[in-house]
Amino acid sequence: MKGIDSEAEVPIAFPLQAMPLQRADGDHFRPDGRSGPITSHDVAQAAGVSQSTVSRALRGDSRISDETRRHVLSVAAELGYTPSQLGRSLVTRTTRTVAIVVTDLTSVFYPYLVAPLHEELDSRGYRMVVFTEGVESGEKPSRAGVERLLDRSVDGAVLTTSRLDGAVPLELWRRGLPFVFLTRFVEGIPADSAIVDNSLGAAMAAAEVVRQGHRRIAVISGPPDTSTGRDRERGTRAALAAGGLELPEESIRRGPFLFETGYSNMSQLMALERPPTAVICGNDTIAIGAFNAARAAGLVIPDDVSLVGFDDLPMAAWEVFQLTTVHQPMEEMARTAVRLLIERIEGGVGMEKPRQAVFEPRLLMRRTLAPPKEPNPARHDPL
Repeated sequence: MKGIDSEAEVPIAFPLQAMPLQRADGDHFRPDGRSGPITSHDVAQAAGVSQSTVSRALRGDSRISDETRRHVLSVAAELGYTPSQLGRSLVTRTTRTVAIVVTDLTSVFYPYLVAPLHEELDSRGYRMVVFTEGVESGEKPSRAGVERLLDRSVDGAVLTTSRLDGAVPLELWRRGLPFVFLTRFVEGIPADSAIVDNSLGAAMAAAEVVRQGHRRIAVISGPPDTSTGRDRERGTRAALAAGGLELPEESIRRGPFLFETGYSNMSQLMALERPPTAVICGNDTIAIGAFNAARAAGLVIPDDVSLVGFDDLPMAAWEVFQLTTVHQPMEEMARTAVRLLIERIEGGVGMEKPRQAVFEPRLLMRRTLAPPKEPNPARHDPL
């Protein structure tokens, strides 16, 4: 006698069974009369099919007939059944979840990345979790934080705050978790990335400052242990050198991409015996801190001092600031990062050379950059 394949679909006659009633609190009474979450076993019992047939029907297995699939889906809908993501993960060995790693969600920058990341992941059937601490923050990344990324609860990660030492991405690469760099990258780590040309953007801003006639120029740069801080400073120096200017050490300050970095350093720069007539900032958040410090000192922007930022955050265009800045297409970069990552997760690309999507920056002229108000007698001399 030929054996019966327990996984094969067999002809069935669908029984007419009463659907369980929904309780007032939104839960359902199961077919056996008890209350609680509806399971795939309950769907199988109500539909008169095996549990494996329910599983196959729910995931669109081609071995299930259209008639059976429609019947199972109808019963599942009547019961209010929601497939368990945990159970599905155990079968497929995937979670369809991606981790977004950021340093500090209190920064005004990251929400403008998180929103398009979430939208793009959702459109592709993935969920998003945000890791905000214990991974890339501090001098040394938390081992426990890294292990949480590697505990099989996520299929991949988007790294937005990597440092040049590359400790976290190196460990993820070594352990085989797919990831992509967004806004920053680490040289020598074979991973895809979506970034703006930071050196070019900073050079464009500095060149315009020189073209406007400024010779006493200061810089409040970002952290030098990040590709963004390093490359923007490089671009600024290159453009100033092309304009015949050097950047003395007393005229450059460095710090985190924070409001406080701009505020404190602007106060110090404007207290110099010969304060700058223009300040180039590492990002918009620093520039807004510098703007507030200048206003607190009774200075008028750009009459007394000009300011330039980088990023083009929405608040940079607010009427109170109207900040001249370098635009980077954050939404497009975020969506590209998701595409690159999912292609790696789903095996759409092989182990070839990592891909780098480099976006072109644009200088946006607003109201914080203008020629020096008074002719500078030392305009042909560097600081």
